[in-house]
Amino acid sequence: MDLKLSKSVIHSGRMMTITGSKSESNRILILQALFNDFLIDNLSNSDDTLVLQKGVSSNEKCIDVHHAGTAMRFLTAYLSIQENKTCVLTGSSRMKERPIGVLVEALRTLGAKITYKEKDGFPPLLIKGGVLSKSSVDLDAGVSSQYISALLLIAPVLKNGLQLTLKGEITSVPYINMTLSLLNDLGVATKFVNDVIKVKPFKVATDAINKNMFVVESDWSSASYFYSLIALSDIGTTVELSSYKENSLQGDASLVDIYKEFGVTTKFKTNSIQLTKTTHDLGKKLFNLNDSPDIAQTIAVTSFAMGVPCDLFGLHTLKIKETDRLEALKNELTKLGAEISVTNDSLHLKKTTSIKSAVHIETYQDHRMAMAFAPLTLKTDVIIKDSEVVSKSYPEFWNDLKILGIQINKI
Repeated sequence: MDLKLSKSVIHSGRMMTITGSKSESNRILILQALFNDFLIDNLSNSDDTLVLQKGVSSNEKCIDVHHAGTAMRFLTAYLSIQENKTCVLTGSSRMKERPIGVLVEALRTLGAKITYKEKDGFPPLLIKGGVLSKSSVDLDAGVSSQYISALLLIAPVLKNGLQLTLKGEITSVPYINMTLSLLNDLGVATKFVNDVIKVKPFKVATDAINKNMFVVESDWSSASYFYSLIALSDIGTTVELSSYKENSLQGDASLVDIYKEFGVTTKFKTNSIQLTKTTHDLGKKLFNLNDSPDIAQTIAVTSFAMGVPCDLFGLHTLKIKETDRLEALKNELTKLGAEISVTNDSLHLKKTTSIKSAVHIETYQDHRMAMAFAPLTLKTDVIIKDSEVVSKSYPEFWNDLKILGIQINKI
């Protein structure tokens, strides 16, 4: 379904409720499946989380994760330790193009029985669950932090725990720390020094779980679109988002500092944040997003819409997401009138003085493309193709924009 977003002005002062963090939810679901002794509150209602939730409880011989990359990686590790269970793990045509060889080889080193059903290094996978006898492995840390988290999540139930040595530049460190923090909350002992992570074994029979309830913080990646909306609004415009905390585990909480440079201030309240447009700062922006690449699309569109040149670095993981996000950004921003260039790990946008109207934005089966371009409606009419793709992480996105006053019509 395609949507036309007509040029609008948002209603200042609204309170928006954002679903739980997809990143936290997916990690906690794996831990709940392994330990089965606690409840979860404010779980994400995203497609990715629903797919993972179904996957950990499935007795089917084939599990299809569709476009859910996190589910593919976490379930690959999880299913490898399910004794006496054999399963094919597959996904969409795009998922079959997304590499998983680094994780599979690490699991094989630990003793997992995983074979490729089609192309080596890519899904679908045939996984024969069993006991992983080894407890030490090296891993290329520059491809995806989700490979690292997938291993860390199953580490406590390995007989001797896990020693993981990371090779190369480590990407998305906050997401690794999120996984370790959640393990610590459960009662699992971990240590992360230099490039080595150690996770002690945790025996449910004798070790007490520290929590009977995990409360998931709302998703900071989803908050990014509201930061963009406020950045493109008049001075004094505000919006409040719940439920957020100041000392977040989520890497995308860096939005607070990044959008300060776009004139947006963040006020932390008891269980929410208030965003306010305070200044118009049109100076060139430079950000290294190695720790938070998921907000790159939002930042690029914000910069373009404000006529602000920007250089974004640390984006190498965007090549293997739902689409090649760097090329997708280049394609769609160029259609709108941008002068933009990309490399394998960076994006460079020149100052723009005009924005074309009623451009059809291709979303490439990528939820973040749809949501990142939506704030342009504050500057011009824009048409978002295949708008339902947002359900992957934020099913209520379009309804929430309507509440804010955005004029949206089906085409």
